[in-house]
Amino acid sequence: MAKRIGIIGARGYVGSELIRLLAAHPQFELAFVSSRERAGQRLSDHEAGYAGDLVYVSYGPDEAAAQGVDALVLALPNGKAAPFVAALDAVAPDTVAIDLSADYRFDDGWYYGLPELTRSSYSGQRRISNPGCYATAMQLAIAPMRDALEGAVQCFGVSGYSGAGTTPSDKNDPDKLRDNLMPYALTGHVHEREVSRQLGHPVEFMPHVAPHFRGLTITANLHLASEFTREDVVARYRERYADEPLVRVADAAPWVSAIANAHHVDIGGFTLSEDGRRLVVVSTEDNLLKGAATQALQNLNLAFGFDETAGIPL
Repeated sequence: MAKRIGIIGARGYVGSELIRLLAAHPQFELAFVSSRERAGQRLSDHEAGYAGDLVYVSYGPDEAAAQGVDALVLALPNGKAAPFVAALDAVAPDTVAIDLSADYRFDDGWYYGLPELTRSSYSGQRRISNPGCYATAMQLAIAPMRDALEGAVQCFGVSGYSGAGTTPSDKNDPDKLRDNLMPYALTGHVHEREVSRQLGHPVEFMPHVAPHFRGLTITANLHLASEFTREDVVARYRERYADEPLVRVADAAPWVSAIANAHHVDIGGFTLSEDGRRLVVVSTEDNLLKGAATQALQNLNLAFGFDETAGIPL
């Protein structure tokens, strides 16, 4: 029997991507999609990849928790998840909750769902926090060298404006972004704190928004405690991700234009300083997919014991 999934915040970019993935999944079915703005409208009128007869609903926390779904995905802005989690805890504690916001990424009671790095710590938890988009790219770029690091890692990031969501702001205004690169939150960004916590090592992150819609790139500057050759470095990355279909390691630096609509992360461009103790690595991903919806599907698959890449186009 298919597992029934509900989505709260289904109107946003990530919710839309997840709807398409779930609609094509062999073992999941959409139970409901909730959006205050679209309540009563047919889902198929907004999502071309969906052929069913669902209409958008507008469920509050108690209504959502009472639907008897196997999993509830919270695709909400930061700071909005807690009432839905509290309602699940009260009446449906066994329902899997996948939170796509930052609200529970610092909560040790939740499984932090970056499967390529954390699946060994999954032991049936019903509360799963999806990592941030930038945080995913940064951690995957840094993790293979974690034991060799000396000093803070610096990461320069550029994302398409879909990362700023659908609520109008300077960061998702195409007119203001045209021919522009907009820096923001240059210290203390939530993804900076998230990555530093998860890796147990200081990471300094400088994010920017660009005029393109989707896809992000980070350039990571790693100081190393001992000398490495490029061959040693590339071998580390290839070995670490040899069995990870959603992480691809290449010699050349990946281009963000090539990652749009792809479900994996590209890592490459390995460049060492003359003394072999400074390494620069480039990582790209689609911020709406592996940075959000695709990773949520990985975590749903993991939670229900399915193949982790089930329903994910490889």
